[in-house]
Amino acid sequence: MKIPPRLQPLAEHGFVDQVVRQLKSGKEAMVFVVICDGEVRCAKVYKDADKRGFRQSVAYTEGRKVRNSRQARAMERGSNYGRREQEAAWQHAEVDALFLLARAGVRVPKPYNFHEGVLLMELVTDADGNAAPRLENLVLTPALAREYHAGLVRQVVLMLCAGIVHGDLSEYNVLVDADGPVIIDLPQAINAASNNHAKSMLVRDVNNLTTYFAQFAPEVLQTDYGNEIWALYAAGALTPDVPLTGRFVHDERPPDVDALLQDIDAVIEEEAERARRRAAAAAESEPG
Repeated sequence: MKIPPRLQPLAEHGFVDQVVRQLKSGKEAMVFVVICDGEVRCAKVYKDADKRGFRQSVAYTEGRKVRNSRQARAMERGSNYGRREQEAAWQHAEVDALFLLARAGVRVPKPYNFHEGVLLMELVTDADGNAAPRLENLVLTPALAREYHAGLVRQVVLMLCAGIVHGDLSEYNVLVDADGPVIIDLPQAINAASNNHAKSMLVRDVNNLTTYFAQFAPEVLQTDYGNEIWALYAAGALTPDVPLTGRFVHDERPPDVDALLQDIDAVIEEEAERARRRAAAAAESEPG
């Protein structure tokens, strides 16, 4: 196959020896099967922002670090430079997440290199060496559905222990190789500690999986792993091998408004006291 223009720089730099075929074209990227150093891998070519169906949301980008204040200001203004930097940050989010999660033992495609908007990574295959199918395309027995559901819940735990929430996890973003599910597509991955939407996204990820597997094993609908996992994380008790029950008791008590108002008043008073101390210090430092 003729090397596509976006892959030409990688060929020129020796990262790619041959392009075998196009594997898929999705809402955010095209994926090609390639040969690198004699090994079969895949190349994910990110589409330009104006050609992608998936739009970045502040819910995903909240809390992401930028290199410097100039970059942050440009991204806020939406200048050409800012849009380029925002697009680069979006792509690097997946690259960084893949390297981090692979080190943490999460079942994701092994990343190899990232160059000029192209991610080189492991080609996930089935037992026959063919490209692994998506979870959505499989018909499962109840036993296998329960096994895959439990395995993916454990992968969610491993991800959160590494500080990451997938943010768009479902049967469409999971491949199944000879050893089971492999999680893919992470450009919207978020930092659990710095994003206020982390809890809702994690619970949604788990609920998406539960709903899918329930068509084969309806009993999984009785579980609430998402809220259980987040409660353990918030309490500092989440570990990769923490026992899970699938049960979670929601606190349905009405909020204590009086206590909340008292907390707010205390914060306001503390800030006022700090302001008074700063003003007094400034007055003492002024020349006589």
